[in-house]
Amino acid sequence: MLGEASTTEITRNNDAKDFDENKIAAKRGGKIAGDARVALEKETGKKIVSKENYLQITVKQKRKLN
Repeated sequence: MLGEASTTEITRNNDAKDFDENKIAAKRGGKIAGDARVALEKETGKKIVSKENYLQITVKQKRKLN
């Protein structure tokens, strides 16, 4: 969610119009979210994404994606 919110704000602030501009905004937003995850993991000493909290995609959900 942080990545999406960051990307949206960057896109609006830069008034991105075409694919390349939006791609750059998406990369910057993703980096912000990734950096925040790493900082949180470092601060807490715990992994944010783990086998215990990973949700498997069901076969039915996979079919919807295709």
